[in-house]
Amino acid sequence: MNTLEKPIHNNSEIGTLRSVLLHRPGGELENLTPDTMAELLFDDVPYLREARREHDAFANVLRTRGAEVLYLDQLAIEALADNEVRKAFTGEMIEGSGIEGLRTRARVASHLADMTTHDMVWKVMQGIRKDELPGGDDEFQLVRLATDRTLPFHLAPMPNLYFTRDPAAAIGDGLTINHMRFPARQRESLFMRYIVSHHPRFAKSGVKVWYDREQPYAVEGGDELVLSDRVMAIGMSQRTSPQAVEMIARELFDRSTFDTVIGVEIPDSRAFMHLDTVFTMVGPNSFSIHPEVRAGSNAMKLYVMKKRGEHGDMAISEESDLTKVLCDTLGLDGVQLIECGAGDPIAAAREQWNDGSNTLAIAPNVVVTYDRNTVTNRALRESGIEVIEVPSGELSRGRGGPRCMSMPLVRDDV
Repeated sequence: MNTLEKPIHNNSEIGTLRSVLLHRPGGELENLTPDTMAELLFDDVPYLREARREHDAFANVLRTRGAEVLYLDQLAIEALADNEVRKAFTGEMIEGSGIEGLRTRARVASHLADMTTHDMVWKVMQGIRKDELPGGDDEFQLVRLATDRTLPFHLAPMPNLYFTRDPAAAIGDGLTINHMRFPARQRESLFMRYIVSHHPRFAKSGVKVWYDREQPYAVEGGDELVLSDRVMAIGMSQRTSPQAVEMIARELFDRSTFDTVIGVEIPDSRAFMHLDTVFTMVGPNSFSIHPEVRAGSNAMKLYVMKKRGEHGDMAISEESDLTKVLCDTLGLDGVQLIECGAGDPIAAAREQWNDGSNTLAIAPNVVVTYDRNTVTNRALRESGIEVIEVPSGELSRGRGGPRCMSMPLVRDDV
């Protein structure tokens, strides 16, 4: 498939990966401090040099297995070549930053306007500190995010950008451009909005947008799993609302080949922030799963939405048997559920925290995982899955694994 002709084509979680979007971590990580990391959705402060080394190793694995690796910053720079488009982009970034004072906004806009497009894109990602702007301190203010605490920035950094899975998700020949749940991440999906609208690779290719960031309900790509060319699973989690799931389902039923969406309700907690932190597809009938969501108080609840008639109408049934739902919707005789930590409660809890269930399939029965999750990786191999390990000492501090760090754009059909 020529990716230049069809820049988005993603009808499965496991088709051979041909094109993928990554973000190599940058100075935004160095604008994290112990005092600000909670507002910026981190539990620790990564070491940038090692995080980049680990990320480069991850990207090289994908390249050696035949995937084209695209980088978010480069696509954004190319999309913003027109001065008017660039001006609109910076305006929306400033608007989304929460700056209230008009003079401060003007100073930030002027500061960005004086930069090359390359430097401007990176500066928006890294953040603008309170002591950076030329001129006086009149109308000085701090960025205010989710809590009553304030951060020492006019534009807050975006350290979560290396988790490219969440701001947008490729589904079929289109994508969702997502309304992120928390203020710390809400500006991230602007990059993909401008790339799809203005980058020559995407702008005139007929890419469909199934859901836009201006929609009122939160959804993030870590909750969106493409199980086949007809079946989606979408988590209803800490970061994705049921209303968004229903809106996406209706849009897919109305304008695509998809006829089934499985809404998967998981606990509303940081430990289980997205569906892909507890459940991923690794082969035609194989799935990784965190044992804590299989049964008991944290068991996943399933709502199967089926296309009925025209114009996105649907029938909805509530189910409880995950194996049965997967077999029925995917036409399988049986499924293999491979437990994080091999089902051991201590190993499972430890390795799920380090994204042991967050596998990235790059071909059927071939996955990329973090090297630190030794018990889960062994269980995957014993189940017939080829496991490619990547280093994870610093990247894992952001609480996201290989699937979180990648936005597949093109996969082979299975």
